Amino acid sequence: MQTVEAAGLGIGDDHPPRIMGVLNVSEESPYDPSVYDDPGEAAAYVDEELVGEGADIVDVGLESANKRLDVLTPEQELARLDTAVETIESVSGDAVFSIETRYAEVADAALKRGFDMVNDICGFADPEMPAVCREHDAAVAKMASPPDLARPGAVEETDWEAVRSPEWTERADYVDEIYAALEQNGFTDKTIVDPAFGGWSEAKTLEDDRETFRRLREFRGHGRPILVSINRKNFLKTIADRSTEEALPVSLAATSMAVERGAHVVRTHDVAETRDAALVGKAFTERSRVVRDRVTVSELDVRRPMEVARHLERIGADGDASEAYVGRVFEVSGLDPESVDELLAVAEETALVVRAGDSGLLVGGRLDALREAAARLPETTAFDPLAEAFDP
Repeated sequence: MQTVEAAGLGIGDDHPPRIMGVLNVSEESPYDPSVYDDPGEAAAYVDEELVGEGADIVDVGLESANKRLDVLTPEQELARLDTAVETIESVSGDAVFSIETRYAEVADAALKRGFDMVNDICGFADPEMPAVCREHDAAVAKMASPPDLARPGAVEETDWEAVRSPEWTERADYVDEIYAALEQNGFTDKTIVDPAFGGWSEAKTLEDDRETFRRLREFRGHGRPILVSINRKNFLKTIADRSTEEALPVSLAATSMAVERGAHVVRTHDVAETRDAALVGKAFTERSRVVRDRVTVSELDVRRPMEVARHLERIGADGDASEAYVGRVFEVSGLDPESVDELLAVAEETALVVRAGDSGLLVGGRLDALREAAARLPETTAFDPLAEAFDP
């Protein structure tokens, strides 16, 4: 799993879950407690209610992304940027500042004026967005979205046959489409993926969101940190038949589950409570990583064959996902060719499953198979991290 740095803030498996608080300078935004048009009042809110309660990142929105409202032009967003810049310049607390926008032009202006990262709610539908983020060496959260700047998140309403690359053609269900949409116009080295929870279109159902949440681990197959925005969302509050005002407990339960399933950033209006729930989720997350010299062995968090398939695809390895779905699965990188051959020989003698790809190996097995393989590995420095991971 790749680690992303946003203005020095580490985001990834080796770091605590990061909390993204929300500030809106858009008068039409529906959540009143986060909406400000006075920079001084906005800065006080950030210091007291966001950074003061544990937010690592402050996401500043220039317009509401509500599908029922008109979309602002880049010029209209830029007209609101002064308020956002004055706000972040007045904040005394320490946080990473993210600009929420769909336009590369707006992202460029914001990054030049003091913002640290971008939250692109249209998932690189503006094809210039990746270049802007690379130019500024800025982290960017990329929400799954169609190639349409007017319809953020409306993946299920898109005629993908007209825009998808050839390798997408066999993907059919909603989660597959979300996964594929995140590949739109590629990734930067500092991309964080967002599976787009919420009612982004009339065609999307609550069950679509629930299935995406069930399969959240699959999105680790992109090899990049994951952001979730699930705070008081309909797909959660309807489970317990709660109103938005009553929905904090279900949001917190889902937050812990999301972090355990692989989320690294949680976007929320309830900062203090969400931080605590995320830390609980992190405390019960079991992922190991062993590094020795150039060899790295990382245990992958997989529960289903499709989750393995995502990782096989990412490293460029062939093989049946169900065949590699064998208890515990590790990604191995840095082995020299001779050591790879020795590992394959051990696999032939045991129930170990090894799949070689362009950028590493996927190695899996039941607990007894892993222990047997650990005992059979040659006693060399190259195999020390494998032996430790297989039989801790």
